[in-house]
Amino acid sequence: MKALIIGAGIGGMCAAVALEKIGIDCAVFEAVKDIKPVGAALSIWPNGVKCMNRLGMGSMMDRGAGPMQFMAYQDYQLGDVMTRFSLQPLIERVGERPCPVARAELQSSMLSFWGYDRVQFGKRVSHIAEDNAGVSAYFTDGTMARGDMLIAADGTHSVVRPYVLGYAPERRYAGYVNWNGLVVIDEMIAPANQWTTFVGEGKRVSLMPVADNRFYFFFDVPLPKGLNQDRSTASADLRRYFAGWCAPVQRLVDQLDPNSVNRIEIHDIEPFSQLVRGRVALLGDAGHSTTPDIGQGACAAMEDAVVLGHAMAEGHSIETALANYQAQRCDRVRDLVLKARKRCDITHGKDMIVTQDWYQQLHHENGESIIAGLCDTILGGPLG
Repeated sequence: MKALIIGAGIGGMCAAVALEKIGIDCAVFEAVKDIKPVGAALSIWPNGVKCMNRLGMGSMMDRGAGPMQFMAYQDYQLGDVMTRFSLQPLIERVGERPCPVARAELQSSMLSFWGYDRVQFGKRVSHIAEDNAGVSAYFTDGTMARGDMLIAADGTHSVVRPYVLGYAPERRYAGYVNWNGLVVIDEMIAPANQWTTFVGEGKRVSLMPVADNRFYFFFDVPLPKGLNQDRSTASADLRRYFAGWCAPVQRLVDQLDPNSVNRIEIHDIEPFSQLVRGRVALLGDAGHSTTPDIGQGACAAMEDAVVLGHAMAEGHSIETALANYQAQRCDRVRDLVLKARKRCDITHGKDMIVTQDWYQQLHHENGESIIAGLCDTILGGPLG
């Protein structure tokens, strides 16, 4: 049996590994000639770490993650701690630690694990065709590939998605812009072992430790879509949007290299109930494009891959196995997309009364309710 994997990102590589582990030959195709990941880092929560362990790639988490042992929210103007608590109770309840990792390094490790020479780069899909015997993928360079099944892990702008759904859903602007990158850890900004978030005005500035003494940072600002801004204006833009914020935030802005800062207008897609058509399945952002507000985008793709591998290993026909994959994933990924959307609206001031209430709640938070929410999301995954 042969599977065509469209996309060599996090989801595509996990899918290829999961299927190869059960004896399915996989051909991986990537649209770009050189992968340049969007976004500096990923929050791999314990449900994702468990999936990576199951796929035999857990050591990448150990190498790539920083020591994120605490979580804290701080006031945007004074820098005062609103709440700070240990993540150890979370780890004890779910059986794994959270692992923020640099995205480019994780993807490079996954490609190396799979084999760079086994990925066909520069293969952008133009269309696919399916018949009773299998699936054909046609590429813009005039070539084609044939397999028994096709897994579309081609991201939020998926070319394959309209084939599966029968229509092309629109991406929904979530209402805010995110700047992100990596900087050397500076404990005058935040502790090296803590996920620190400064909040106020419907904005946030957050730092997570990753490997090699670096912080992953991001800034969020509610803004109209389509402003004439890019990384070249990042320093001036951030100084303007965060004027009056506390000294650690100003210190972070001063340390940024605009050439290494990503600027992203955040979108999601309304959840849909179909992930499969015949022998073709959507996986990762192609099947459930979400905002990053609960840090589950990459984790959900990892979960998809594990469930896909389990479904295909049960010995049913391809169509039945993929239908089982869909049945196991639709409710879960819908829940993640909508949870992220709800968190997005609270965090980014869609209704400032609600957001201000959240700020007040943080002053009385001892960590229990936040950890309970994290556990609910994590334990809802396929590996518990």
